[in-house]
Amino acid sequence: MSNRVCPWWLGYLLIIPFRRWQYDPMKILRPYAREGMTVLEPGPGMGFFTIPLARLVGPSGRVVAVDLQPKMLAGLKRRAAKAGVLDRVDTRICAADTMALEDLAGKVDFTLAFAMVHELPNAERFFAEVARASKPGASMLLAEPRGHVNDKKFDEELSAAAAAQFKLTARPVIRRSYAAVLAKS
Repeated sequence: MSNRVCPWWLGYLLIIPFRRWQYDPMKILRPYAREGMTVLEPGPGMGFFTIPLARLVGPSGRVVAVDLQPKMLAGLKRRAAKAGVLDRVDTRICAADTMALEDLAGKVDFTLAFAMVHELPNAERFFAEVARASKPGASMLLAEPRGHVNDKKFDEELSAAAAAQFKLTARPVIRRSYAAVLAKS
């Protein structure tokens, strides 16, 4: 794992409209997120996926966006407020070694781990924390950029997920990414 965290200022480039051409958030998320769900999004940046997730979960759902960079979360909050979905988004600052999700134990329906696991110092700990927060049968979409992760690294992430009781259920195609859908056993 590279353990190099995307700098906060790059968050502005990650939310440009042109990026929707490469990664259409609704197309990617619609199969997994539904009205009323509790969704966990670690490493949300400035909310490229967070705002579409908040729209999909609706007023009765919530998105828990966890990041270790306050400036990323500040940008996300501004964008969510402008989009009218801030009331559905719970932003949390975390440490590099833990997301501190004890209050979510067994409550998460879906986790989006998009282009962020390779930045973590310990993938095993990450998947174990997500597993504890997830309901039985909860799903996770894991996607990593091919420019930062190779076949071997992605397989290592899948092994770490399997050790945390996540079962591989699908391999969706996401442009320029390795991707897997995992279900908590």
